[in-house]
Amino acid sequence: MTPAKTKSAETGISTNQRWLIAILLSASISINLVDRQVLNVLGPVLRETNHWTATQFAWIASAFQVGMLVGQVPAGMFMDSVGTRAGLATILVIWSALGAGHALLASLLGFIVLRFFMGMAQCGNYTAGIKAIAGLFPAATRSSAGGVFNAGAQLGSVIAPPLVVAILHAYGWRMAFVIPSVVGLVWLLPWLANFPGKQESQAATGQKAGATISFSKLLKNRKVVGLFLIRVFTGPLTTFYWVWLPQYLKSERHMPMAMIGLLAWVPYLAGATGNVAGGLICDRLVKMLGSVDKARKIGFTGAFILSAMSAFVPMAPSIPIALGLISLVLFGNQWVAATYIATVGDTFPAHVAGRVNGLAGFGDSGAALIAVLATGVIVDHYSYTPVFIAAGTLPLMAMASVYFVLRRIEPEPIAV
Repeated sequence: MTPAKTKSAETGISTNQRWLIAILLSASISINLVDRQVLNVLGPVLRETNHWTATQFAWIASAFQVGMLVGQVPAGMFMDSVGTRAGLATILVIWSALGAGHALLASLLGFIVLRFFMGMAQCGNYTAGIKAIAGLFPAATRSSAGGVFNAGAQLGSVIAPPLVVAILHAYGWRMAFVIPSVVGLVWLLPWLANFPGKQESQAATGQKAGATISFSKLLKNRKVVGLFLIRVFTGPLTTFYWVWLPQYLKSERHMPMAMIGLLAWVPYLAGATGNVAGGLICDRLVKMLGSVDKARKIGFTGAFILSAMSAFVPMAPSIPIALGLISLVLFGNQWVAATYIATVGDTFPAHVAGRVNGLAGFGDSGAALIAVLATGVIVDHYSYTPVFIAAGTLPLMAMASVYFVLRRIEPEPIAV
């Protein structure tokens, strides 16, 4: 067999198969973000049609975050229990049905309730990807694989604005919810064909070993707390730009919807590039330095510095400069994400990765919930400026969490 097709002794899966699965994982989270972003792209239209204030729209957006918050730990347990293959296929079907269901809604309360359940369904996608990558990829390529996987989220954000605006103008806002949800179900065919149950148990489940690790033991572990804090301080930044960027461009930069459809995808594309480039940089550093710990920390530091540039966005004198700054921020923020995904696998094996990331995701969703609600209130009473300044502070707090809480990035004995 050629080297590319040689099977790993640890996973029983060839290199080609591993990367195919990484691409499918990336496609799944791209579908996830397209379905999620439909509401955010349509936000200006829905607010005008239904006469919602920014605060009322924040209630809808925060309902999704509450669902994410409530669902994170159960999703981690579910993925560790049934495995990535069945688990991810199940939640994709559920969130697709819920996404299409938005077309039937006619009230603020209806949107709030449905967004809550969609958040519960979608939150397991990230955990599923991290769990699979932790089991499939060695440290030398784990960050690159994480970057490929998480790039799908930003690619979904790239696709969503022009796609949703085009469907909106052609068929109306209700079909803008239905069409992406139905088309996304096609992903199930290659996924079920390429991630069979036997490979799942070898590569990413580890159910027997995982059953002996309690949540209480994980909660007391310093590295779990460190990963938790990284998500707490970086998750709100990602959510802020997903939820509020179209409305910021319309209300503060006075861009028409057609122009938003043409340009709003640019920062998200920069984010996707940050995932892939950041992952490659970190893996290159591992090879150059011979130290996972030093390589990940250098990667984290560079990424956090770029992310902190959010504070300067309100000062941008023009739309191109503002979009350029936001693009740099999302490049850095998603470089953080690729490094984080690798770090989970660096510190914990696959059989507990679902629960570790579920706990970290709980912190992410809780912080994002607070940020979404606070943004709506602050924008209604003041402006976006204080929000951008706060967004520039959070990455610095995340960097402190890496150096002073997570500390050395190495395998944790608790999970052995």
